[in-house]
Amino acid sequence: MSVSLRKQIEFKPARHETSFGPFKLLHVLPWLILAAAMRVIAFGGGLVALPAIIIADISVLLAFFATAQQSIEAAGGQSSLGELTWGEQFRLSFSILWRIALVMVAAAISAAAAGYEEAHHLMAGLDGMAFDQFTHPGRFWSAAIAALVLLMIVRAERDDGQIALFAAIGEFARRGLWLGAAVIALGVVNIALAYGQEAVRIAIWNFWQTSQASDFIKNLIYFCFIFSFAMLRLWITVTILTLGLKQSYISDGRS
Repeated sequence: MSVSLRKQIEFKPARHETSFGPFKLLHVLPWLILAAAMRVIAFGGGLVALPAIIIADISVLLAFFATAQQSIEAAGGQSSLGELTWGEQFRLSFSILWRIALVMVAAAISAAAAGYEEAHHLMAGLDGMAFDQFTHPGRFWSAAIAALVLLMIVRAERDDGQIALFAAIGEFARRGLWLGAAVIALGVVNIALAYGQEAVRIAIWNFWQTSQASDFIKNLIYFCFIFSFAMLRLWITVTILTLGLKQSYISDGRS
């Protein structure tokens, strides 16, 4: 296929594309369902806990990729994430996962050595990109982990799929003004979401205790509650960080 023809296909769709915004969130739902199921298995402990955690984190990363593609394009950028095969996406997510796992282990050990009693919650940094974290510091930590993941994805697109953790950390430091502000803003939003999610959880619990609705309706409501917040948290995470990254690029262009 010639370069000119490829450009025509890329930039001139054969038909006008329409979409209803909220439905764009649904494409990540299967991955979040899988992640949630694996989290339940992992909480049960035993030999299957570690594989379940790995599958859950990879599922969250795959949901992150899909959301990042739309967020980058909505911000006026270009992303080739949608062109990756399932195998390529899985390899990319696993490459990111073990590097981020090293960061989380190092952070947890350092925090424990410093006397932080809930340091083990820092191991849920990836999980917290979609599901609620356990502590307020953990919510800011998940925001920082998400920023690193986004930077690794962006760099991988420029470097033929090569993942570079230390390069991403260095870029985070260089873009610390805008990305740092985005991480702080996202941490605050995550805290607000946690309070909102808890309020809704209490309301649903009261509904379960007093309503005469069928078990199917009650379970459906709880399902919608869990995954609505997961999709919302993931979308907000990627959107805030993408805007922060975009603004840092604009700032670089002005300097």
